[in-house]
Amino acid sequence: MSENQLRRLSVLVGEKLKAQGRWITCAESCTGGGIAKAITDIAGSSAYFDRGFVTYSNAAKHDLLGVSEATLAAHGAVSEEVVREMAIGALRAAQADLALSVSGIAGPDGGSAEKPVGTVWFGFAGSDGRGLSRMMQFEGDRDAVRLQATIFALQTAIDEFL
Repeated sequence: MSENQLRRLSVLVGEKLKAQGRWITCAESCTGGGIAKAITDIAGSSAYFDRGFVTYSNAAKHDLLGVSEATLAAHGAVSEEVVREMAIGALRAAQADLALSVSGIAGPDGGSAEKPVGTVWFGFAGSDGRGLSRMMQFEGDRDAVRLQATIFALQTAIDEFL
């Protein structure tokens, strides 16, 4: 996985969104805005990207995206339930056509036997009502996990929604 691959995916996401006249947003936790950066690194991205959300804390997930405190308490931030609510909340807040969300454990700390370092959940929500969630287990250090998560999010958006 490389920066070149990330750039190619970002260009492709932009081309597809622009051709379809659609808007994308993202709600990010462990990637810290990396997905939004990859999208907006492409000149002309203002034609399909208006805003994104970096919601690193549970409070931010609740306050900015409307993630239920009960969901966070019951399942933890790194869970299918939370990324679903993050994606739906971002879709509404940005009035976009497609939202993607990510929450995971990039490391080196924070992992557990149940959710080891490298565990990342992804959520996708479309304005057409379609949704998708996926969990991936990535290897490597913090930077590697974050890069792999960003690439996976963009590739999945292309494969499943664009």
